[in-house]
Amino acid sequence: MILCTSDQPAPGRGRNQFQGYALPVPNAARQRPSMMPSRPPASSRVRRCLSPLARSLAGAGCLAATLAATLAVLSGTAASAQTLQPPGDLMKPQQRHSAPNAAPLPPQKPGAPSFTVAQAAGPQVQAAAANPDGRAPRATVDRVTNYYNSVQSLTGNFTQIDPDGTRRTGDVYMQKPGRVRFEYDAPSPVELIANGQSVAVRDRKLNTQDITPLSQTPLRFLLAERIDLATDQHVAGVFQDDKFISVIIQEQVPMMGTYRLLILFDAKTSALKQWIITDPQGYDTQVTLSNVQVNKKPDPKLFVINFERMLQ
Repeated sequence: MILCTSDQPAPGRGRNQFQGYALPVPNAARQRPSMMPSRPPASSRVRRCLSPLARSLAGAGCLAATLAATLAVLSGTAASAQTLQPPGDLMKPQQRHSAPNAAPLPPQKPGAPSFTVAQAAGPQVQAAAANPDGRAPRATVDRVTNYYNSVQSLTGNFTQIDPDGTRRTGDVYMQKPGRVRFEYDAPSPVELIANGQSVAVRDRKLNTQDITPLSQTPLRFLLAERIDLATDQHVAGVFQDDKFISVIIQEQVPMMGTYRLLILFDAKTSALKQWIITDPQGYDTQVTLSNVQVNKKPDPKLFVINFERMLQ
């Protein structure tokens, strides 16, 4: 049902559309448009209409809000048309977002407090965080950069610790640029695939698949064909202790927030050992590699995303 105070606009009046509502305005106002809507007089005959889409979403709640706004205008208490907006559930509809930040799993809402980056990584990272003077010399930075750029493919096992402390294991296959696959051991029904452009998180139990652009996830740094830790603007610092070389990467993603990626390389061999991703909500996900073989090219079929799953 559409709620209107009159079937036709008053003579000499036009209609100004604003957020799904139709407001009468004088001819003079139409001839001299202004950035700010004019205040309707208390005696104005006000027309309020909801579009079919708004009606289907709003229901009785939006109808009540429209009646209240109409009475306010008629009594002369409405300040301007800008105050007449649909309820928040119309302005911000519920959407299902995939989670690029908790690599390789989507972000979670744990009941227990999340671990901090230092707690998850161990005493080496705690020492580096407490000692900002432990920055790695330029020679070390260049050595790690050259080694990681020489690694174009990688296979091995991984152990993941989620923000709530849940421990998961599985197999990982990586092929630069931009391709990776995480296969989780049972009973986890999840697998993550990046094909160079998109990241798909599949849940076989729920029969769902969430797609996120790779460019909006911290994985893009790990999967880049080449990196330069000395000049990349997203590198916040490179630190070194007896066991690890720690690289801190930070990036602001529009509409999402700030992600932090901590990458740990072996201090002696420069091999990739671990990474920790902190999402904009402060939740940390830790991934540790083991039994790694480098430059052993995986089967390209491992990185194929079945987009038809999204249509089923």
